[in-house]
Amino acid sequence: MKKITPFLWFDAPIEQVMKYYCSIFKQDAKILGTQRHGGGITTARFRLHGQEFMAFNGGSHFKFTPAISFFVDCKDQAEVDYFWNKLSKGGEKSHCGWLRDKYGISWQIIPSLLFKLLKDKDRAKAERVWQAMLQMNKIDTATLKKAYAGS
Repeated sequence: MKKITPFLWFDAPIEQVMKYYCSIFKQDAKILGTQRHGGGITTARFRLHGQEFMAFNGGSHFKFTPAISFFVDCKDQAEVDYFWNKLSKGGEKSHCGWLRDKYGISWQIIPSLLFKLLKDKDRAKAERVWQAMLQMNKIDTATLKKAYAGS
């Protein structure tokens, strides 16, 4: 196990939660182990894209907030669309690439292109990209490129 592993408290059956995330993050997604108490799975470990997670079915005592989110670095618009559509289904879409999934976890679905354009030495181009991004819910790379070009 890695030295730092996110430990997530859910008010949902853990097996259902793990299968949900593994079905979305298919590459290198795996249920690593479970612990049962009282006839059901209460604690489990799973991996998504090389990152291990611990999950706990602790009931409704604690809730997730957007103060902690998971950042998904997308290589292109197709990946943005895929993760945005999958993770927002049954959840809540927000601004600037943020969403909350059906279990209450916040995600940032961001194309790598955004940071490339924001780091441009031409601050006017970068500012146009920033302003365009602030108007978006799901990030759209074509719109970012247009803003960068000044059109």
